[in-house]
Amino acid sequence: MTTSYTSALAKDLDGVQSVIDIAQQAAEPAELEPGSVYAFVTPRGVEQVDLTGDRYKDQPSRKHGTTVVRDAVSFLAYWTKHSDPASEIYADAEKLTVTAVLDAHLASAARWGGHRLHLALRETETWKQWMRCDGHLLSQDAFAEFLEDHLPELLEPSAAEMLEIAQSFQAAVKVDFQSATRLSNGQRQFQYVETQTSKAGQKGQLAVPEAFTIGLVPFEGSEGYKLTARLRHRITPDGLKLGFKLERPDDVRKTAFADVVKAIGQEINTPVLNGTPA
Repeated sequence: MTTSYTSALAKDLDGVQSVIDIAQQAAEPAELEPGSVYAFVTPRGVEQVDLTGDRYKDQPSRKHGTTVVRDAVSFLAYWTKHSDPASEIYADAEKLTVTAVLDAHLASAARWGGHRLHLALRETETWKQWMRCDGHLLSQDAFAEFLEDHLPELLEPSAAEMLEIAQSFQAAVKVDFQSATRLSNGQRQFQYVETQTSKAGQKGQLAVPEAFTIGLVPFEGSEGYKLTARLRHRITPDGLKLGFKLERPDDVRKTAFADVVKAIGQEINTPVLNGTPA
């Protein structure tokens, strides 16, 4: 009885040890080689381990991502470094963008199309300031201050002449403007009467150009362009209001974009397509 019991107990212990050994073997880590896909049978079913991704490699398998630049010089520098004979360039005149697909499809095979260069032109602060005031009437002081703040952009009449005009408006605040006459020399003459106590009733005149020429750079890194600004005015109960209306600024903006595209096209052998990439 004792011998039989001992024998049975020994068998049970051997079975337990076998289970422990198997469990220990299963728990031991195994080294897997990157670049392969492994499958394992577990209590939950078949588990898959994919080691083919770029994070398991010393370097990515391909270039991808979109680089954004702000001028043609930067665009050309990146293009020269990363493009190949199959790379493509698209210009969108409506969005004012130029996009290069550096890994575009080959004629005989598809490629990823995931490595891109994007030129997103950014308007200069000076351009935006002139656009904000375009077509709006300002008080004498505000108009004079605007001219003083933008003397570098004033081409004709000269900045010095426009500064004198601005100072004249600042000095003629306490007056009552009565009329405005267009002169044969292309100026607008304003008639006024002094309202200050010491000079009440004294009449005077101010002559301002009907139009003046300014020079603006529409985009960061682009060339400068001339625009004509035509004087606007209104005599109101609250005083003289002044402003300007720019001639076709949208056309100048489009021309500036076209010149950026032209500058890019002149430096490369790839045709610039009109549109946007897929």
